[in-house]
Amino acid sequence: MKKYVYSYIILALYVDDMLIVGANMMEIDRLKTQFSGNFEMNDFGSAKQILGLRISRDRSEDMSSSQIFICPKRVSKGLCWKI
Repeated sequence: MKKYVYSYIILALYVDDMLIVGANMMEIDRLKTQFSGNFEMNDFGSAKQILGLRISRDRSEDMSSSQIFICPKRVSKGLCWKI
């Protein structure tokens, strides 16, 4: 059993779309490599939307203060969820 400090991976799968979110890019890359060995996959880079939700990022030099916002497509940024 592996134990990671301050690390997580969330995998959201809907029909043929997959979204992978995590705190550690090396772990995300390792998971994508494992999946691509078993499944035909395309990596389209950072997600901008999924299932009618817009995803925006406020990235900073200090990764601990980076923010991600998820908003319904037709709504102003004031009605978004910050994760």
